Amino acid sequence: MKTDRRNFIKTAGALGLFSIVPRRVLGGNGFIAPSDQLTKGIIGVGGIGKTSYHFTSDQTCRLTAVCDVDAKHLQQAVNLGKSKFGEDLKTYHDFRELIHQSNVDIVHIATPPHWHALMAVEAAKAGKDIWCEKPMTRTIGEGRKVVEAVQRYNRVFRLNTWFRFTDTFYGLGTTVTPLKKLVDSKLLGWPLKVRVSGATGFTWKFYWVGKDHLEVQPVPRELDYDMWLGPAPFKPYSAHRVHQTFRGYWDYDGGGLTDMGQHYLDPVQYLLGKDNESPVKVEVDAPQQHWDAVGIWRKITYTYADGCQIILEGEGFESKGHVPYIEGPEGKVYKGFECTIPDVMNRLAEFPDPEPQRTDFYDCIRTRQKFALNEENGHRSCTLVNMATVALRLHRDILNYDPEKEQFIGDDAANALVNQPMRGGWTL
Repeated sequence: MKTDRRNFIKTAGALGLFSIVPRRVLGGNGFIAPSDQLTKGIIGVGGIGKTSYHFTSDQTCRLTAVCDVDAKHLQQAVNLGKSKFGEDLKTYHDFRELIHQSNVDIVHIATPPHWHALMAVEAAKAGKDIWCEKPMTRTIGEGRKVVEAVQRYNRVFRLNTWFRFTDTFYGLGTTVTPLKKLVDSKLLGWPLKVRVSGATGFTWKFYWVGKDHLEVQPVPRELDYDMWLGPAPFKPYSAHRVHQTFRGYWDYDGGGLTDMGQHYLDPVQYLLGKDNESPVKVEVDAPQQHWDAVGIWRKITYTYADGCQIILEGEGFESKGHVPYIEGPEGKVYKGFECTIPDVMNRLAEFPDPEPQRTDFYDCIRTRQKFALNEENGHRSCTLVNMATVALRLHRDILNYDPEKEQFIGDDAANALVNQPMRGGWTL
């Protein structure tokens, strides 16, 4: 990515040469001492970036810096840091300045998704470890670039969706572990079909859509709208286009599908053992989409090479009655881990538990090990939602996909959305 846009300070590039290995990683064995405190900076503090779950500072990891293109957001973050944990946070308008600071070990990316890839790649180049909000990237091609950068610069990457871990899985009354064990046991048979519907809570953001007629408004004085857009195509400012409602526009996100999709699809990918592959086909049932504003959809079906399927059902179009969440030739699983296999728990006791997952991000940084949900499997689950957004935007009923080449088969328009051009000199 270019770092000299608008005559960006030359010293930042030079500083980057000296920060490939963060200061806290340096030592006799190359690891951070267990007693040493990590530091982090948050980019984007208008929404999730300043929630109680993320806006933290403690003995394990100290928040030292925040960045935002909205001056009001920055001031609110400064005030919050002072009142919450007595920190005088450093503030930045340009994310590149934060990334190249020597007092930042971890870069937490909490911006709209059209910025995720650029920031993650630049952070990796600067020797920072990365905590990224979902969806991981806005396009399939951007996801591949993040994978390459994280691995080239030997960084630790965490994607922030956690339902493949220990939390109760959406709507099912159980963690993912017994489901994973059941799937691995093959007691349900193969291939499997997983249905993600309103019964799991998936549709609670279904109507996070855009407006197809936006009033052009003056840009607020506190907002650098050009920098907010960054690599996205220029569109006249409207309050509905930015901040909390940006998800309704294709240039920045993909509505409720991409906002919640990776939360729901990543655990399914893990259940099915698909962390290293992608579907070969996506089918979409949806009305014609607007060229700018995200619309609704009825049903999205993914099919893998071995016949496994994931079905997403939109609000108002979900299956009626008592329908299974997972079903195979030999059995079905319903909400609450209700299973048609007799004496299923005793039978499962005969099988090994799933492999343990590394879910302590800070420990992964200290030991330089991959986090459980990292750049590789995160890219694969993000590819699921991005395959669907391509089909929706082009109004394709079916798109065939090559998981190895990460390209759609025989559709130039679809492949043009895999690697989309960026505006204003921004490049990956």
